[in-house]
Amino acid sequence: MSSPSNDRRIGFIGLGVMGGSLSLNLADNGYQVYAFDLDSKKTEHLINQDALERGDKPQRIFPCTDFKELLEQLPQPRTIILSIPAGAPVDAVCEQLMAAGLNRQDIVVDTGNSLWTDTKEREDRYKEKFNFFSTAVSGGEVGARFGPSLMPSGPKEAWHQLEPIFHAIAAKVDPKTGKPIERFEPGNPVKEGEACATYIGDGGAGHYVKMVHNGIEYADMQLICEAYHLMRSALDMTPAQIADVFRLWDQGPLNSYLIGISAEVLDQVEPENNQPLVDIIVDKAGQKGTGLWTAVSSLQVGAPAPSIAAAVFARGLSSLKDERIEASKVLQGPANKVELEQIEFIGQLEQALYSAKVCAYAQGFHLMDMAAKENGWNLDFAEIAKIWRAGCIIRAGFLQSITEAYQENPDLKNLLVAPYFAEQVNRFQNSWRQIVAKGALVGIPCGAISSALSYYDSYRLEVLPANLLQGQRDFFGAHTFERTDVVGNDKYHVLWSGDRSIVKI
Repeated sequence: MSSPSNDRRIGFIGLGVMGGSLSLNLADNGYQVYAFDLDSKKTEHLINQDALERGDKPQRIFPCTDFKELLEQLPQPRTIILSIPAGAPVDAVCEQLMAAGLNRQDIVVDTGNSLWTDTKEREDRYKEKFNFFSTAVSGGEVGARFGPSLMPSGPKEAWHQLEPIFHAIAAKVDPKTGKPIERFEPGNPVKEGEACATYIGDGGAGHYVKMVHNGIEYADMQLICEAYHLMRSALDMTPAQIADVFRLWDQGPLNSYLIGISAEVLDQVEPENNQPLVDIIVDKAGQKGTGLWTAVSSLQVGAPAPSIAAAVFARGLSSLKDERIEASKVLQGPANKVELEQIEFIGQLEQALYSAKVCAYAQGFHLMDMAAKENGWNLDFAEIAKIWRAGCIIRAGFLQSITEAYQENPDLKNLLVAPYFAEQVNRFQNSWRQIVAKGALVGIPCGAISSALSYYDSYRLEVLPANLLQGQRDFFGAHTFERTDVVGNDKYHVLWSGDRSIVKI
């Protein structure tokens, strides 16, 4: 096998949908890719695709038969990118690479959806053997091919070698407007604009940020689904009519990738029977676990993320299809029909959806902030918001405003109190309350929208009923409480089974 004359050579292991797309993205940006997959058919398919796309230009992707051959083709220090299933396969490949001659200065990059704690453990385990690095990838197949959002983390010294590679293949945005610069042309990558890739930190920080991204994605999707459900069932609108509403919303504050594709899905017709496709898709939602991981992490660090959790629960409830069919025969909804004025309701729903989405993002950023303090990460939230403006699933117009909010105040405690978002949510809250109330009156579940409203109300109230809760805890478990009329954090306990005097602990 002949080697190119320059040193823009990268090893790539795992040539499935994402791996093949990333390999072609690298090739478009001037890198020579030495590729390996256990399935030789995937390697052959990628080589053929490269030949088709490059035409009479020089070969860009080179097949390798084993790890030793792959390592021999790369300049030192080597860069090897993995796109393989998370878990044991990552460790198996790392061990095989070491056996094939990997050295201390080489870099192995995991681009899979690994659990962040696994990534952290691998960084520690392999640090004396090679540089284990990771970069979470968002954007699906199209993003991987033409520009994903990348969340890299690992040893800082490795980042210096990887930075130009990641900046080249990442999605790009106009730095002034924050709008994506997109071009889906093989061999003609977007080079202008700001790259959606920034160093997140070490210790699995990148995979943690991607996990929270996916948690926000769960919430965002569920919020949109609830808006669809309200229009479909409460207003008796057709999928095509709802698609038109979503397209209108996509031109305003709700502009986002997910709103746009929701309109596309709702407009799709099943060709054989001419029914809306959405009506023949079984209402059982799948999940791969990252939303669950986010909800669990929020409980572990004590960062409330009720809208993300509500979205996870909604998917769980959807999977109980047979039980729901039986329950529908015995459990009743509202007895009285509620008349709704369509134009007014849709206007209120737009503002409610926007406000709830702000809360979902606020919950995600607050969770990252608390996790950063616990793990010693120095997360730059303005930069994180920046790299989510294009290439990823939750890309949305208002991420530019989130970027500006954190640029103006890097120590911002919660997005809700940023002046821009506080003004909007304060203005939209009446519509939000109307939608939650009307949803309850017509019997349409709005778990994510209503949980977001409860989060907003809880966060804005100076006094919550946790004072009674602390009294209850002290009564049955002597868990103590603090006093509002005493300065400091002294603890007190009531002798409930005695004379009920209050003693300082």
